[in-house]
Amino acid sequence: MKIATYNVNGINGRLPVLLQWLQETKPDIVCLQELKAPQEKFPLNAITAAGYNAVWHGQKQWNGVAILAKGEIEEIGRGLPGDEEDLQSRYIEAMVDGIVVGCLYLPNGNPAPGLKFDYKLKWFKRLGKRAAKLLDFNIPVILVGDFNVMPTELDVYKPERWVDDALFRPEVRTAFQKLLAQGWTDAIRTLYPDEVIYTFWDYFRNAFGRNAGLRIDHFLLSPQLKDKLIAGGVDKEVRGWEKTSDHAPVWIELEM
Repeated sequence: MKIATYNVNGINGRLPVLLQWLQETKPDIVCLQELKAPQEKFPLNAITAAGYNAVWHGQKQWNGVAILAKGEIEEIGRGLPGDEEDLQSRYIEAMVDGIVVGCLYLPNGNPAPGLKFDYKLKWFKRLGKRAAKLLDFNIPVILVGDFNVMPTELDVYKPERWVDDALFRPEVRTAFQKLLAQGWTDAIRTLYPDEVIYTFWDYFRNAFGRNAGLRIDHFLLSPQLKDKLIAGGVDKEVRGWEKTSDHAPVWIELEM
């Protein structure tokens, strides 16, 4: 089973890129972030024509998450529990082929410190509570998406330049490590423990050409899936396509 995550940075504006990538790589499950489209503007017909079922949680202009699947998909819930006043579309959960898939778009948090950074840390705590509850169910679960966190210095080009950034501040990296300590496995880092791997390159200063990137898109596997992990990687070439996202698709394979 091939599972992918892709921050599309505007699903309608970059639909040709998404559809080309789906056609070429044919993942079984895809988690999308940053749809930047309201619920009614999700391009369902195009996604269906590409061979996928979908559940999505849209939002006008910003945010938005979706899960695509070649097989049946059953939505469990949308929105991260813990704050009824939080209206940002950043989390959706579904059952696909016996696996609970949580697709997330964690807040950026900049500038830090500040209200946006406070929101990021609060959101992270809510994610931790939901993640712990999912583990209690003792079923296969995977948390997938744009975490907006570089967990270690290996995950960022020139880490000394990022020490005050909300994606790399100690509070955020500690929150990520606390999440892993619950029993989750960082799939890509497990496959490539010592390699420099990036999933995001800014549009500015020729970041992609210089490979000045960040690893912020992650797969966290529950204990039931850890030993089923057999492969993974980044479709880096997609970042070089015309009118593409600043993220590249990331994928793993599980022996199910």
